[in-house]
Amino acid sequence: MSQAQPLIIDVHGHYTTAPAALGAWRDLQIAALKDPSQKPDPKALKISDDELRESIEKNQLRLMKERGSDLTIFSPRASFMAHHIGDFETSSTWAAICNELCYRVSQLFPDNFIGAAMLPQSPGVDPKTCIPELERCVKDYGFVGINLNPDPSGGHWNSPPLTDRHWYPIYEKMVEHDIPAMIHVSTSCNSCFHTTGSHYLNADTTAFMQCLQGDLFKDFPTLKFLIPHGGGAVPYHWGRFRGLAQEMKKPLLDEHLLNNIFFDTCVYHQPGIDLLTKVIPVKNILFASEMIGAVRGIDPQTGYYYDDTKRYVNATENLTDEERFLVYEGNARRVFPRLDAALKARGR
Repeated sequence: MSQAQPLIIDVHGHYTTAPAALGAWRDLQIAALKDPSQKPDPKALKISDDELRESIEKNQLRLMKERGSDLTIFSPRASFMAHHIGDFETSSTWAAICNELCYRVSQLFPDNFIGAAMLPQSPGVDPKTCIPELERCVKDYGFVGINLNPDPSGGHWNSPPLTDRHWYPIYEKMVEHDIPAMIHVSTSCNSCFHTTGSHYLNADTTAFMQCLQGDLFKDFPTLKFLIPHGGGAVPYHWGRFRGLAQEMKKPLLDEHLLNNIFFDTCVYHQPGIDLLTKVIPVKNILFASEMIGAVRGIDPQTGYYYDDTKRYVNATENLTDEERFLVYEGNARRVFPRLDAALKARGR
């Protein structure tokens, strides 16, 4: 693909439009936590290919075609992960169901969707229990990344920081399979934190700060994290983080973090994208919209959907055509090597 016509790769998509039967099954699973005799059988969940097609064609795929997006890295609905509910068995069963649906979508629409895995995390449970599902998704489903929740408690933050050896079993597998992790929390069960308005953005900022404080990438020099939603508060307060790193006697951020940490463009107004592309090096920015996600309405100031982020990337004066190519395609291929291999195998 020439730089004049990049492949538009959206690295942040969730299956937010799954058929209603999925949510109904989940309600039964949650209800059964009080009465285990009522635990639903995963085999009882019946969703046909036609139902999957309809849920995608009328929603994500329709908008992708309207907006000029080619391929979405597709993972289970973030707020549905809800790792704080139940125990590891609860999360394991739920993750397997949700990941399989994303895989089926990727098989029905192989030119438009490729999977990223939800992990069966559970508060207080060793992350290495997630490895079988991670490997199943990579080896059997061809998924190209994972979503890693730094706070499985749902807003109470009782897990060790991402730099702690607690997480190393996951990182070892990420390096082995050459897959990045999007650092993405789920539903907040803490009334102080609105799920998408504060908890998500708090987590983005917290993840970056945890990495700044530590030396994780000395142990894992090829590990890659994608921090969504434009990096939370990070780009806006770039001077603060540079200054804190200096106070902590850390290397400059370019050396300390920016070989391993990347940001997406899920920022829903032009000034936000302008700031992101002015402050963060282009090599660290990947196109994304999170469509259909937290903000689904039309901006009355512009007449366009808030999450139509391609308009902002196209309009910013901070990028040359060559740099837009990196944001839309080149950086995604580099950060997601398995995606690049999959595309090349299809002649793309």
